[in-house]
Amino acid sequence: MRKILIINTGGTFNKSYDPLNGTLYVDSTSKSLEDIASKWLCEFEIINIIGKDSLDITTHDRMELLATINHTHHEHIIIIHGTDTMSLTAEYLSDGELEKSIVLTGAMVPYSIDPVEATANLCCAYGYLNALKEEGVYIAMNGVMGEHTQIKKDRINGKFTL
Repeated sequence: MRKILIINTGGTFNKSYDPLNGTLYVDSTSKSLEDIASKWLCEFEIINIIGKDSLDITTHDRMELLATINHTHHEHIIIIHGTDTMSLTAEYLSDGELEKSIVLTGAMVPYSIDPVEATANLCCAYGYLNALKEEGVYIAMNGVMGEHTQIKKDRINGKFTL
């Protein structure tokens, strides 16, 4: 089994409801990831960076993500990312010509509201990453997996497709 690094950047996957002001906020503590990982037999290293909704991610944030990936000894990485700009980040990382296997995933509905989709997407990303034979940047969402250029967010139907 491969040693996998999970980089948590925020996004809907990590949103929680704030009952005091009635809004959703990005929980940057990896509470949802820790909950999922505690039920699995495998171990992950989880790091938290950025901690934003993907619509708020900047070029500077993507540079920080790229630097984090470049400085890790891990060759197999899952990135939890918001779905709105996941493809932009995937393209940015691909341009970095990394010699690693990277799978981006996230959720359309926060784990704190309905854990099924977020958990399924993380499981799919984990299985796909373990099956990959080539380096590159990939996306695993809603049961579809592939190179980042093949997977697109279908905003009309609210899911990712080939």
